Amino acid sequence: MTASSTTAAPVDHHARRAYDDLCCRTLSKIPGDLNRLVYLASMRDYNSGRYHHAGLEGAFGFAAVRQALETAHREIFWRLSQTSLEQLVTELELYVRCSGVSPEELLATWRALQPYRVALPLNIDPLAAHLLLSNLTLGLEVLRSRRSQVPLHR
Repeated sequence: MTASSTTAAPVDHHARRAYDDLCCRTLSKIPGDLNRLVYLASMRDYNSGRYHHAGLEGAFGFAAVRQALETAHREIFWRLSQTSLEQLVTELELYVRCSGVSPEELLATWRALQPYRVALPLNIDPLAAHLLLSNLTLGLEVLRSRRSQVPLHR
């Protein structure tokens, strides 16, 4: 993972080490940026917005880990917000395959509840957020359309 022009890797030494550990030992093993985005969002408390990762906090401290998780979350968000619709559909397909839920159930739930909205980092550019959310909505419709065109094999 590399820092983009809109995010920077942590400057603090402990945060940088926590970030590197997170990227090498955890995020590199999660297939696809959409899966990583959802994972990082799950590390954030929905009431306070604070990130937590017990394993990393034991090694690097709360503040360093919070900065590392927030940086990685923003970095992946920016990368996804700049990707093409075609690539985002590929990310959605990978997410569906990795979810352990039937594609029909996942697509119906995501269309109805839009749980991907809570996967965005806090305090991000509203236009970039709107673009990604719109593209995810379109991507879901592309997947739904493709699934309805696939002939059933007997």
